[in-house]
Amino acid sequence: MVKRVLVKFSGEALAGENGYGIDTQILKFIADEISGLVENGIEVAVVVGGGNIIRGVSAAADGIIKRTSGDYMGMLATVINGVAIQEALEYIGLEARLQSAIDMHEIGESFIVRRARRHLEKGRVVVFAGGTGNPYFTTDTAATLRASEINADMIIKATKVDGVYTKDPKKFSDAVKLDRLTYDQAMEDEIKVMDDTSIALAKENRLPIIVCNMFDKGNLLAIINGDYSLCSIVE
Repeated sequence: MVKRVLVKFSGEALAGENGYGIDTQILKFIADEISGLVENGIEVAVVVGGGNIIRGVSAAADGIIKRTSGDYMGMLATVINGVAIQEALEYIGLEARLQSAIDMHEIGESFIVRRARRHLEKGRVVVFAGGTGNPYFTTDTAATLRASEINADMIIKATKVDGVYTKDPKKFSDAVKLDRLTYDQAMEDEIKVMDDTSIALAKENRLPIIVCNMFDKGNLLAIINGDYSLCSIVE
């Protein structure tokens, strides 16, 4: 039985059709989906990327900005998104706490795993921001790390597609959906569900990863209830 889950949202998804920034209607949709979990007694943690604002790798691509600085810029972007998600959750009446791996006392709490667990036990949604707090690690790795630390039962990676495919389904009409795959398969170059570090950490902790379309209304709750028809499972 699933009691505690970590949901990973991509930053790009928050941008909507604009391709950048934050679409508040998408924020509201995400908050409503999370509310469905909370109302059913599920403890929910959230990690969000920062690609709608800036990606560290892209910022450092031409060498003017150092990779380490670029990554910190990306981490700051996840804090901006984290604040937005916290606000959206509180807007619909949920209790939420933002914890950042980079200390920003005026904005949110510092990440303390015991405090995070206590918030979850009290029914609060915990939004983890700032990535891992270190350069060279993705928000996928941050999601797997935080999920492992809080003893989550699974990670739900909410994306723009309904699962894992053999190749990009938006570019190749012959792409085949994989309903179930192993951690080792998930690290193959053609598939690449998440980066290798995050997959290896999930494998070590026997943490299932569910990949689904975040825009399918009710999908998060369906997954919690054991309906995997609109997703892929890595385990």
